Amino acid sequence: MIYKFVDLLQERLGKPLPGAEAQRIMMPKESTEARFDLNRNDVRLGGVMVLLYPKNNEIYLPLTQRHDYRGTHGGQVSFPGGKWEEGDPDLEFTALRETYEEIGVQQSDVQVIGRLTDLYIPPSNFRVSPVVGYIDKYPEFNIDPYEVEALIEVPLSMLVKETTLKRKDILVRGNYRLNAPFFDIEGKVVWGATAMMLSELVALVREMELNL
Repeated sequence: MIYKFVDLLQERLGKPLPGAEAQRIMMPKESTEARFDLNRNDVRLGGVMVLLYPKNNEIYLPLTQRHDYRGTHGGQVSFPGGKWEEGDPDLEFTALRETYEEIGVQQSDVQVIGRLTDLYIPPSNFRVSPVVGYIDKYPEFNIDPYEVEALIEVPLSMLVKETTLKRKDILVRGNYRLNAPFFDIEGKVVWGATAMMLSELVALVREMELNL
């Protein structure tokens, strides 16, 4: 099943993407259009990995629960990934390197098939590139407990269900509330930039009308 899905998705990723139109569906009410300004020169660069893999005859992807540290994204759920570093030849390499460092998936096991649309994250001043890849077997996860509190394995079929999408007020860094849509993944609240990038993936899956 994963091979057929990957072939179709790779073909679709090579065409114009829905971009901001799909991302905006999961944008917090209080957010601004600055999120879609991809021409800024004063940003930090990051790469995250949308990693597809087979499990229980379904297609899954991993998300990570961050530790609840005193930072912009403390406690949030995100894709494996991180900031571009000197020595990284490109953001694809960044995403693969960070995925290995955080959840232990070997770079050589991942086949990259394209990218989703970049997204600017104003609070941390990052422009993030979501790299899409797949592994044709169940990954040998090896979680770095310093960087990752928990691994969250998400079936793609769950993400595309309308009932998974919800909305509520979310307390951010203990200071203020945002009214935000989110994906309810078995009680985990997936919102913000991660949800916005996932929203584009969901839009593509629905467009391809695949029975997951």
